[in-house]
Amino acid sequence: MNYLENILQNLEKKQNVFLTGGAGVGKTTITREIIRHFEDEAKKVAKLASTGMAATLIDGQTLHSFMDLGIASTIEELEKSGKFLIKNKIKKLIASMSLIVIDEISMVSDTLMEMIKLRITQAEFKGCILVVGDFLQLPPVVRGGGEVKFAFESDSWSEFEFKKVELTHIYRTDDKKFIELLGSIRNGFIDEKIHNDLNDFIRPLPEDLGEFTFLFGKNISASKHNKRQLAYIDDELFVKEAQVIKHIKSVKDIEVDRFMNDSRIDKELELKIGAPVLFTRNSWNYFNGERGIVVNVEPTFVYVRKSDTKIVKLETVEQSKSKWSEKSIDGKKEMVEVAQLSVYQFPIKLAFAITIHKSQGMSIEDLIIETNEIFAPSQFYVAISRTCNPKRLNLIAPQCQWRDIVFVNFKALKFVRI
Repeated sequence: MNYLENILQNLEKKQNVFLTGGAGVGKTTITREIIRHFEDEAKKVAKLASTGMAATLIDGQTLHSFMDLGIASTIEELEKSGKFLIKNKIKKLIASMSLIVIDEISMVSDTLMEMIKLRITQAEFKGCILVVGDFLQLPPVVRGGGEVKFAFESDSWSEFEFKKVELTHIYRTDDKKFIELLGSIRNGFIDEKIHNDLNDFIRPLPEDLGEFTFLFGKNISASKHNKRQLAYIDDELFVKEAQVIKHIKSVKDIEVDRFMNDSRIDKELELKIGAPVLFTRNSWNYFNGERGIVVNVEPTFVYVRKSDTKIVKLETVEQSKSKWSEKSIDGKKEMVEVAQLSVYQFPIKLAFAITIHKSQGMSIEDLIIETNEIFAPSQFYVAISRTCNPKRLNLIAPQCQWRDIVFVNFKALKFVRI
């Protein structure tokens, strides 16, 4: 029995499942297949995550939005805001779901997990829950720099009785030595051998930086590098403006901006012929993070030549933000997903630089990592695990020891090893 069949069997028996594994093992692919299976059977699926960007990776919405949590981060804050009692429409919405998917569970705090349990209990939810993620990747964001507390530290985690399914085969690269290195870094382990292996990736930077994608820890660094490198290309500048359609008049501009940022969509995509780009979505002829060169720009099409010399003819693609609403269908009231807004833009970004955070889900072949902008546990692992070709990986020499970069949250490590 394969992983997908195993998970589906458990979910059909109303057994909650925790799908985990390191970077590049196919968690998102299996999650999408599970969602498709349920939806093909006309079963409703809530596709959720704690942040907007994580939610867009599975075409979903945030936990706070779906469960009507406002801006509360604890049950106490929920009470103070007047949102403790569940609204009838939210109760009906949650109860109508057959499956609730929570992606990037590592970014869900213990207090958010308690609020999820509260809402599920209030709604008398009868379906099952699939949580997906790796606790040795991005941790919860804590206001004011307080202690990080993970979902598994809440009482609710044990009450959900998740069955753990761990994926282990890495598809992003088949380099066995590099896979072993990734395993050590994921676990925060470093010795003299790991130290030397990482030093081997500190190489002289190539003369043509345009061949590589820089990974930075800060937005401003990535933005500056993209603008600087694009300016070096002596060719006509093309600006492709995203087309926004508001399906609901009440949608505010700030909501549109937030959705575009979360979805890695440029409001004004600046391109030049000869500029390197990264694909930001998966399709039959390209994948998320794959690199190419712009070879022609027309009013309605952009032509990109990939490293295998094949040219992809791109047109704008739609990305929509939806919300569940009650509608009358054939005289019967049902919960359906209704698009709030749609954005049309070419599914590419300049490939000179991207932030580690926005590289989530990407497989990048030609990579340079600015190690001096690593500041959080597991951040270096998230960065280095993006590479699908270790021979084309460069590390900027850190101004500290490798052990100051290769570190993880001890509580997360202890939990993962159970």
